[in-house]
Amino acid sequence: MNATTTEQFDLVVVGGGPSGSTLAAMVAMRGHRVLLLEKESFPRYQIGESLLPSTVHGVCKLLGVTKELEAASFVRKLGGTFRWGANPEPWTFVFAISPKLAGPTSYAYQVERMKFDQILLDNARRVGVEVREECSVTDVTTEGDRVTGLRYTDAEGQDHQISATMVADCSGNRSRIHKHTGGRRVYSEFFQNVALFGYFEGGKRLSAPRSGNIVCEAFDDGWFWYIPLSDSLTSVGAVVARERADQIQGDPEKALLKLIGRSPLIQDLLSDARRVTEGPYGEIRVRKDYSYCDTAFWKPGMVLAGDAACFVDPVFSSGVHLATYSGLLAARSINSVLSGEIDEQRSFDEFERRYRREYGLFYEFLVSFYDMHHDEQSYFWNAKKLTNTGTSDAEAFVELVGGAASGDLALAGRRLAGAADQLAQAVGSVHESGHGGADQPAPLFKTAIIGEVMQESARVQARAALGAELNDEKPLFSGGLVPSGDGMSWEIPAS
Repeated sequence: MNATTTEQFDLVVVGGGPSGSTLAAMVAMRGHRVLLLEKESFPRYQIGESLLPSTVHGVCKLLGVTKELEAASFVRKLGGTFRWGANPEPWTFVFAISPKLAGPTSYAYQVERMKFDQILLDNARRVGVEVREECSVTDVTTEGDRVTGLRYTDAEGQDHQISATMVADCSGNRSRIHKHTGGRRVYSEFFQNVALFGYFEGGKRLSAPRSGNIVCEAFDDGWFWYIPLSDSLTSVGAVVARERADQIQGDPEKALLKLIGRSPLIQDLLSDARRVTEGPYGEIRVRKDYSYCDTAFWKPGMVLAGDAACFVDPVFSSGVHLATYSGLLAARSINSVLSGEIDEQRSFDEFERRYRREYGLFYEFLVSFYDMHHDEQSYFWNAKKLTNTGTSDAEAFVELVGGAASGDLALAGRRLAGAADQLAQAVGSVHESGHGGADQPAPLFKTAIIGEVMQESARVQARAALGAELNDEKPLFSGGLVPSGDGMSWEIPAS
């Protein structure tokens, strides 16, 4: 192919991560012609290993990769354990703990992103997406105010031009084309953090059934994550504010070990561990975790999804959730436009309002969560205040951090669909007796609480399981749209 040849697609997606693979696959599944361009060669290293239930049981089920995820033997995550805030003892939240309700939606996965992202990209190929790796996008093409395609360079240095009805930028925080929506990237003044992280073999695990939980511990100048990726491999990272970044200057290994020494829980969990020094996990990396949000998520012919549009502090593992959920939302809008069922303005206004709402809930809650003068009960109250639900404070907290705040039926599971009591998940006491150390976290609640927690997860999972049987969804906004029966496009709600 020479540089003057222009290929035509319905959609061209930039970036093969979770957002791009999700979006591309869901548009291809509707029979449209889709090209995905990825600058790297998969599998490739990527940070961000902890998932939420709405991704595992909702989006991934819609994509048809449930069996592949199970076959990968990823670590199951039932919730999270925190040493955070005014309570000096570790405390735990769970997605579900009642034996009667525990089941296919009560967990998420801790994943090695090299494997997880490969599963999603391979699935995109399987459903008809044309995937081209080692291709770097250089610019977009326009006609008037509309984006009409893009230019890219392949692995051999050859230039190409693509004409497309829609361009989706899913190329992450280092996107080279996000400004073409006409907006600008606004960085948070509150969340300007720097992360220093590496991988360890032989780290301890919490007692079952919490052995797969993510562990987060706050210390004076920041916080640690501790993510079990297998029986022996653990991702460990310290997040410090930008003004304290001097603590991670110089030798990165010495800096990380020094910070570990300031975190009693993490230090204990790593007491018998050794750092991985070879292969893709052998490097200690530094990353700026600056939260941001673009002022425009779309313009005619182009949409931003995943980190190309926004990023929020990762303490609640929201990264892949926001990526895959935005991919789903964008796919609905693109499918609606390509089919001619709903006009572009209305379709993408729905996408942007929903995506901004989801991002905003995490952002606003995290501002309050970073106030270390409060205990977990105060954090729960803030979650309820933000989500404005009729549930208890504790239920609102789990609903929010489980990726369950938008009310989208496409994130719900079969066992949770059809009746109000089936939309419930259980949150209960973890150890009714006593406190003590990493193995015996302080009880999150004194008694079991059954309620409508993880509403967003419940809705997407139900849509994945039941499809068109779910016809009772209401618009999220006045005058808004609702998902189609299969969750892949928008519909105008019945009056």
